[in-house]
Amino acid sequence: MARKPALTTEKLKDLGADKLAQLVLDEAERNAGFRRQVKAALAGKSGPEAIAKLIDRRLSGLARAKSFIEWDKARAFADDLRSLTDTITSELGPAAPALAIDRLLRFIATHEQVFERVDDSSGRVQDVYYQAIHATGDLAASLPVPEADALPEKIMTALGESTHGYLADVTEAVAPHLPQDSLARWDAELKDAITERQAKEATRTSDGWFYSMTSQWAAMRQILASARGDLDLLIALELKKKPHMQDTLGIAAQLLEVGRSAEALEWVRKPGRRTFGKIDDGLSPERVSLEARILDATDDRSAAQALRWRCFETRLSADILREYLKQLPDFEDIEAEDSAHAFALEKSEPEAALQFFLDWPRLDLAAKLIATHPHRWDGGDWHILPKIAGLLEHDYPLAATILFRALLDNILDRARSKAYGHGAKYLGKLALLAQEVDAMRPSTMTDHTTYLGKLKKAHPRKSGFWARVGDGEPKASAARRPVWIKDDR
Repeated sequence: MARKPALTTEKLKDLGADKLAQLVLDEAERNAGFRRQVKAALAGKSGPEAIAKLIDRRLSGLARAKSFIEWDKARAFADDLRSLTDTITSELGPAAPALAIDRLLRFIATHEQVFERVDDSSGRVQDVYYQAIHATGDLAASLPVPEADALPEKIMTALGESTHGYLADVTEAVAPHLPQDSLARWDAELKDAITERQAKEATRTSDGWFYSMTSQWAAMRQILASARGDLDLLIALELKKKPHMQDTLGIAAQLLEVGRSAEALEWVRKPGRRTFGKIDDGLSPERVSLEARILDATDDRSAAQALRWRCFETRLSADILREYLKQLPDFEDIEAEDSAHAFALEKSEPEAALQFFLDWPRLDLAAKLIATHPHRWDGGDWHILPKIAGLLEHDYPLAATILFRALLDNILDRARSKAYGHGAKYLGKLALLAQEVDAMRPSTMTDHTTYLGKLKKAHPRKSGFWARVGDGEPKASAARRPVWIKDDR
């Protein structure tokens, strides 16, 4: 097949101005978003104020709109929003970054009313707003000091009461690019605003739940503290949170980075923010990795290694084992690695051990584990077992056969008719692997012919499946010849 010619700027210039203008005009007739971008580019010939005026009309229309966007029009709506932000960043941004930021903030401020009138289950519309937030930070880096100094006030005016969390996101995007004096003044204003708002909220008579802006403003203060390098203020603000909401690991990591190891050790061992639905036994790989590094920094290397090994035995974390081995002297790491592999094979839950051997990676030990526990594997794990079987089928056909059989048995036992195509493919794989497997299979495992006979006897009425495989051998469309067989035809 001939390769399509690549489009480049030089090749397009060869078409000539007239031809390019006609192509642009034709596409503008078909594509409303592209037409708006072309109009903005033309307006740019008259200066940034002309582009800003064009953008302002679109922003005003977006703010006034009330109609609900049906699900089948949500993609086009998101594309239209993206063309608007692209115009702001690509056309207005280079010429007048302050004007562009003003328009981006106006756009971001429309998010609450936009989300109320569109089904954004795909997240496309929200992605456009996040892109606008990141673009605001990028443009803030190019602002001269006076305009950068005025940015906090603009942000608070546009988004100061936004409950969606975008106010904190914008703060995080722009804070690294603001002068230190601006950050300090912004923090002081937020502190006063929190005090004033909390005093008003204390007089509320209703006992019902309500959203307080003070939580988002407090998060902004922590962002500003990080940008200012004020770790003590960051910690003081963190301590004001309820214990189960504190980011103990984040604070510990920052303390370790600046050499305050003793304080870091206290924070890493504190009960703090938890992952929903998970029990924290203190041996999560993230927590253990950080605590062990802190212990190393305090010269308590034996405690650090003991913690890493205890975590490995509990979680079978490949990353933690790598950290453990890295701290051992030469040659000792080899023996320790062998001990870890033996532990995973003999004393751990097979499912966890399998994931460990895949992560290490040691496919030979993964295959050995599968063959040692042939009835342990759940064919309902269709989202992971086919990939594992595919990794093993060429070099470890016995293990792959066990997994393919588990997958096929699950499909037929549960009469999952929508998966019959996959089942036929698995049967085709089993037929191709049969000759190699029959030469090495254990006595407790039936050969392929016997296995196929049992399938036919157990599932004779599943015509939708058998129609795909005929007499039990894969049809040409259902099976592919293995890559290791040489084609001499």
